[in-house]
Amino acid sequence: MKPGTSKGRTALRWPLLTLIFLIALAAGLFFRLGPELRRQSKISPAFQIASPILLAGLPTAARFDFPIGSENGAFAYNAQRFTENRHLGDDLNGIGGENSDLGDPIFAVADGQVLFAGEAGPGWGNVIILLHAYDENGTRKFVQSYYGHVETILVAPKQKLHRGEQIATIGTAGGRYWAHLHFEMREFTTPFIGPGYRDDTRGWIDPTAFITAHRGAPEDDVGRPALQLSPTAAAPR
Repeated sequence: MKPGTSKGRTALRWPLLTLIFLIALAAGLFFRLGPELRRQSKISPAFQIASPILLAGLPTAARFDFPIGSENGAFAYNAQRFTENRHLGDDLNGIGGENSDLGDPIFAVADGQVLFAGEAGPGWGNVIILLHAYDENGTRKFVQSYYGHVETILVAPKQKLHRGEQIATIGTAGGRYWAHLHFEMREFTTPFIGPGYRDDTRGWIDPTAFITAHRGAPEDDVGRPALQLSPTAAAPR
């Protein structure tokens, strides 16, 4: 009998099993998180903080309108409100429901500039993020509006926009959902895509409440220009 043989094998077995476990764990994490990591790297240039020059050059928005339907939010309904089911925005739909609003116009809610416009990965489809400046009690503040699941993008990054300009059409995120606009408003100024649902809502703003509170404007500065409507959206259904 050779002394210590079984003990030597046992001593070698545990490090080997530990190594196999760690490799399997790393592989599992890679396959689970890989798509998310690749998606983030795809849009990493958009994570740059807005420059002081960009912020200084933004016009001060006189008012905010709703992004679909009329400027007052008519001809649309909110299918899933902010914080409902941990939702970070409003799901806005045309009054016909289902896919009746597919291809309908989406408008910039206020004067501002495009931070991001492009495909944002599985679950999001095309996304547009705008940055706006506004005055509140004599203080210049910034807010971003976020438009998710859009079908056709009509703007480009760094493009400056006026309130009421059509920026996109309502989509389905590549057929993942019924047609609707996932609409968010955020306090931070980086074009971060984000999760869509989250318990911690710090940094996110109730979109309907914010727009309702910032509807003020001169009496002659009302209405959405008719020329901004796309031909298909303007045509009777």
